[in-house]
Order: sequence, then C-alpha cells, then structure tokens
Amino acid sequence: MARPVFVSEQAVKEVLHWPAMIARLREVYATPHPPFAGPPRTLARGKGIWMRTLTGVLPGGTVMGTKQFCFPRSKTVRYVITLFDQESGELLAFVDGRSITALRTAATTAVAIDRMAPAGPAVAAMLGSGSEAHSHARALAAIRPIKELRVYSPNPEHREAFAQRFTQELGFPCRAVASAAAAVDGSSIVVGASRTLDGKAVFEGAWLRPGMLVASIGATLPEHIEIDAAAIERSDLIVADMPEEVMEETGCFRAAHAAGLRFAEKFVSLNDLMAGKADERLRASKQPMFRSVGASLQDLAVAELAYRDALARGLATELPMELSVKAD
Repeated sequence: MARPVFVSEQAVKEVLHWPAMIARLREVYATPHPPFAGPPRTLARGKGIWMRTLTGVLPGGTVMGTKQFCFPRSKTVRYVITLFDQESGELLAFVDGRSITALRTAATTAVAIDRMAPAGPAVAAMLGSGSEAHSHARALAAIRPIKELRVYSPNPEHREAFAQRFTQELGFPCRAVASAAAAVDGSSIVVGASRTLDGKAVFEGAWLRPGMLVASIGATLPEHIEIDAAAIERSDLIVADMPEEVMEETGCFRAAHAAGLRFAEKFVSLNDLMAGKADERLRASKQPMFRSVGASLQDLAVAELAYRDALARGLATELPMELSVKAD
C-alpha cells in the first residue's frame, strides 16, 4: 500500500482553480445524496475554546473523510482534512484545510448563484472584506460578468484596500462604500461575508428589492448574526446547503424563530435545487436567498481535487507512517 501524503497550504493554492472547483461541486450537488452522506457537524466547547468536526462520504467520488478545526485560547485557527479511500479504506492524505475552507465555500456559493440568478452582467454587493469576501469576489468573477462590485466593511482602510486590489486583479470596477445599505442599493446579487456578535444584523430586510438574490455565508454559529428577521420573513425561497443546520444552529434563524417567524416551508436543499427538483419554486420566486453554513461534502470534493493534482504534480509530501488494520 502507498503511504499517505501531506498536501500543504502552498500546494493547495498552487493546484486549485475556480472553474474546476465550481464544476466539481456542481457535479456533487447534482448527484443524489444518500441519507447521512454528509451529516451535521459536531461542535465541542470548552471555556473560550471549541473544536468542530465534519464527516462525509462523497457521493459520486472515491473518498470519504473528515475536516477538523479548532479555536484555541491563542485564537489561531488550524484546519486539517483527512481523506480515506472508499474501497480499500487506505488513509490517502492529510490536507491543510485553511484555504480550502474559504475556497469551497465560495465555489459552492457560485454554484448556487449561477443556478438562481439571471444570466448576464450583474451589479454585486460584498458585505465584508476578509478572506471569505476575497474568495467570493473571485468566484463571482468566474460565473458572471460583473459591471460593478461595491464593498462595505466597518473598517474604511480594509474596504478601500479590497476595492483597489480587486479592481486591479479582476478588471472590473470595485468601489468601497460607507455603508451596507449603499452597497446593496441597486445590486442584483448581494453576498454577505461578515457577521456580528452583538446581535445587530449586517443586512436588513428593508433593503430587499424584487429579483435581488442574497447569498448569506458569514454567520455559522448560534452567536453569529448577519441577516435580520425581516430578510428571512420577506424571502420566499431559501436554498441551503444544510437546511436543518441553518434553521436550528445559526443565530439569524434562531432570532427569527424567537420573534415568532415560521420559515421551514421556505427551505429547499441545494442538492434538490441542483438535481432539478425545485425548478417550479425557483421560477415562481420573487425574493430568493442562498444560505450556507458549509458542509463536509464541499470540503471533501475540493480536497480530493487538491490531493489528486498535488500528487500528479509532485507537490505532495509522503509521510513515514501507516495505520494498522483491524479485520472485520
């Protein structure tokens, strides 16, 4: 048996490209997902620390595995993805998951937006200027001609730097604005890549206009808020990568539930959408939303791409180890 390999952060960045990631995730979400192929994450908490684990068996793929990441007292997050072969059970690889997390999130959002938003040039808003916002700007450019991208984040220096960087990198106008409302006004696609911990929403439902597509990806824990209850109430179709997890484990929807809103009937899974099971609902929708918390199948699909390409290009490091085998 071949020994497992390590795929570094540098190798991940070198081998992964947007068209391949988006195409692979489109395939994964168009493939039927057996029950428990990608179960909900587990979150272990200590005093001021946590450890999150996602497990999955990739439909239509050759791998199964986990992603684990921790938030220690040093507040420096580390991620690792393990890949096992579905046939032999061999441990194939440890993959540094830091960049993969932002890349797979943005590539999944791109799959959803490409399916949900009208074709043709778009004016887009980016709420946030961190790593997720960076990856989503690049993913948007891979699926749509962008007439203008407006960016807002609370830090003026960060949003100005973002605008300058992506105007140069992507070749279309990227403009920093002084408020989230100014970014959203007149936009056909809005990407929320931020969150607050004080209960105040970044995006308000009062800003919605018919036909505007909101993709909210920034708030993934009970203490995070990105969109307000009015945005959830006004949305008539909510596509989610993990519907139950979005409804039950994210601060935005917990707050909406506490306010008395009912929204379960609005939800459609991304798998059903991409498999063509929600076409009529999508056509009838006037105020659609995509909501993501991330899923193990996204990590495994992109990590498998990185592993195969890094191995083929000699960028994976063989590890002097092997796991013992227990016979059934």
